[in-house]
Amino acid sequence: MGPLEKVRHDSPSPETIAVIVANALPLVGVVALGWDLAALVFLYWFELGIISFWALVRAVFAGRPSEFDSEPLIAGALASKRTEISIPCTELGIRISTLPVLAVAIPILTLVWFFAGVTTVGVVGPETLDPSALEMVTLASLSIFLSEGASTLIEYFYRHGYREHSAQTAIQGSFMRGAVIGIGGLVTATFVGLGTDSVSSDAPITAVDPTVVGPPLLVGIVLVKFSFDLGGLYRERLVAFDEASYFELGWAYEPPSDETIEPVEPVTDRLRPSISARLFGGVSASNVRRHPGALAIGGFLLLISLLFVMGRAWDIVFIFVVASLVVPIGVLTIDHWLRYGCVEFRVSEGGIVAYDRLFRTRLWRIDPWDESGLRVERDRIHRWLDTSTVVVECSDRELRLPHLPNSAPILDVFDRRPSGA
Repeated sequence: MGPLEKVRHDSPSPETIAVIVANALPLVGVVALGWDLAALVFLYWFELGIISFWALVRAVFAGRPSEFDSEPLIAGALASKRTEISIPCTELGIRISTLPVLAVAIPILTLVWFFAGVTTVGVVGPETLDPSALEMVTLASLSIFLSEGASTLIEYFYRHGYREHSAQTAIQGSFMRGAVIGIGGLVTATFVGLGTDSVSSDAPITAVDPTVVGPPLLVGIVLVKFSFDLGGLYRERLVAFDEASYFELGWAYEPPSDETIEPVEPVTDRLRPSISARLFGGVSASNVRRHPGALAIGGFLLLISLLFVMGRAWDIVFIFVVASLVVPIGVLTIDHWLRYGCVEFRVSEGGIVAYDRLFRTRLWRIDPWDESGLRVERDRIHRWLDTSTVVVECSDRELRLPHLPNSAPILDVFDRRPSGA
């Protein structure tokens, strides 16, 4: 081991330094600067927003695809795309599969930050914070922002940590730290309010005077929060140990990586769903059964319309009834188009490859010996469009080749008779 490697091994990681800075600043503020409960709560609320911001930055540029347990509408269609939007002059990119995660994470983190502010800063009261203390809290928040940013830039971007993370794993640890800050701040403000003798039992909790909380209790709050943050770092070390060890301890989760998909040669047929199938294929019976969430959306809109029926607001009832039909059909159609609108199935004697013509990437490949079941689906929409859907069952997934005008080239690849139509 060289001198530089030994120094890097012995020196603390950027994440450790960021955690130490985030907890040393409030400790110094309480001990040396005489901060009260209001200043501490404000700083922790700002820290929660800072952690959430940098977590979203890491999620945006995660290098591995996101993984979903099921095939949700729209999100599953985006997750199936094996491509990314490249950032010029860098090795970074924004994966298409990251977009559904961001669509969920951004509102959740915003609501958590807002709820934490209402239940902590709102309880203590912004007017109770001394102007001089507010300046120091602002400077401390800026220091935490810079330390978290430096940790992200060094460990995640410069040392290519993003290559080992999906959007879900990049944001996972921040949820734990955010929960500690939010729940801890709420519990602290509540218990301090209930245990303060200067406020009568009938007074609201917002009447608590934050200056009556002694420094020993505030130091205890900082140390408890520090211990939880160190526990989060210790958990990350356990995850790293689990990944490097022979035994599986259950701490590690390996995000999926991009597998190399070889082309098929020579290509004998190129099959695509017809334009009419791409427009109307999403409302086929088999697709509706696979995505019952669309029906749930329609049912929810119908339930809302019943509220206006009691008020005899027939115009609004008509709008909700129409929406209960249009919205599910629209969602199913958009999902179907995202999945198969630009997909071409390239067939040869050696296998089948699904090729995305829009992003110019291969989505999957199946060889004749990989399938464990084969069936053909036809319902009223199929008969109306004069198409059929071939479903290839594998050991770990199910591949659908929907609404093909001619399914014979696909069936000829496999040495078995299909079930179904």
